[in-house]
Amino acid sequence: MKIKVDSRKIKKGDIFLDLSNHPNYVKDAIKRGAKKVIVKEGTYDGNVQYVENPRQYFIKYLKRYYYKKIKDLKLIGITGTNGKTTTCFLLYQALNQLGKKTAYIGTIGFYLNDEKKELRNTTPDIEELYELLMLCQKENVEYVVMEVSSHALDMQRVDSLLYDFVIFTNLTQDHLDYHKTMENYVKCKQKLFTQGKENCKYIVNIDDAYKNYFLNDKSITYGFKNSDYPLKFIKQDFSKTIFSLKKTVYETNLLGKYNLYNLGVCILVLKEIGISTRKIKKVVSQLQAPPGRMQRIDYLENQIIIDYAHTPDAVENILKTMKELPVHRIITILGCGGNRDKAKRPIMGDIAVQYSSQVIFTSDNPRDENPFSILQDMTKKLTKSNYEIIVNRKIAIKKGIQSLSKNDILLVLGKGHETYQIIKDKKMYFSDLETVLEILGR
Repeated sequence: MKIKVDSRKIKKGDIFLDLSNHPNYVKDAIKRGAKKVIVKEGTYDGNVQYVENPRQYFIKYLKRYYYKKIKDLKLIGITGTNGKTTTCFLLYQALNQLGKKTAYIGTIGFYLNDEKKELRNTTPDIEELYELLMLCQKENVEYVVMEVSSHALDMQRVDSLLYDFVIFTNLTQDHLDYHKTMENYVKCKQKLFTQGKENCKYIVNIDDAYKNYFLNDKSITYGFKNSDYPLKFIKQDFSKTIFSLKKTVYETNLLGKYNLYNLGVCILVLKEIGISTRKIKKVVSQLQAPPGRMQRIDYLENQIIIDYAHTPDAVENILKTMKELPVHRIITILGCGGNRDKAKRPIMGDIAVQYSSQVIFTSDNPRDENPFSILQDMTKKLTKSNYEIIVNRKIAIKKGIQSLSKNDILLVLGKGHETYQIIKDKKMYFSDLETVLEILGR
């Protein structure tokens, strides 16, 4: 691209566009050899162009010069509080297994040709997003499955893109540190439903309380209630779940009624693009959950499960699933992130003690906050006493494993695929999976 928005990428002769209104970035770009800088305001040496809204300028620039290169990609955009990653990853696997070359962009990275690239955000900023999409076009990708976060929609990261499928999974409390109210949150999600191509398929979870914000006269609905694609849970054990969608019976190795929503979207999209039921049944039986989502480890006669659940709804869903299985005790390890939505902390604490036999509350990316203060927020209103606080996450996991007896489940929740702990301004390596395996001596 002729214009760059990251001063660190500037080479001699490039043009730098300042999206953040940060003088130091502009000076850095000039120092690195930018032949011109485009800014909203400020006084700088050299060739300077002033524009009223740098982000809108960049969106129009990308649309004009680069959108034609990616317009033939079939984009599947999925938004919602929970289920985005799993639904996208299931679709990514299924489409590739069915011979339709597909890339994935989301929380766990950028996947293409069985290779993975880490991403800083669930939905990358607009420059990086275009670079990824142009790479997809170059590699003859047919479908790109994308998680579209509320932050991305609010920050206009996807404003110039048009989608072939737009999907709403659900909306529950999260990110209120950023959006302030649920009304603001839902309106951000709603923006994705204004970005469909002419023949876009709009897919909506009919069971969700916020469905009316997303329904239109073209909507295709799914869910356990009256819908175009009705779901029905049949039975499950630790090895498989049997369910039906539109009266066709499927078998999956994913656990939990809530995962049927994710699978339902996957099947619905495959049907809408013309895949036969026979092929869909086969591929569904082979799909795997993404890393850090219901990731199971056998230990003696117990199960250890690592999951990314970090919202009240996600925690409740996974705990209810465990309660439906033939287990003795459920031991849960859980924390909440610092500098994030404080209102959900007591809610998550209460859910954990209500559905678990034993809870260990521990640190989970405390950032600038005192880890113990976060855990106090989670526990100060609890009416049950079946919990303890262990701030050190590794010690908490070790205690949880040592507490297992026979036919117990240990849930290690909140971080899933993440491989770090953020404490103050330091990002230190930490993996729940590796910690568990180390303690088990594997």
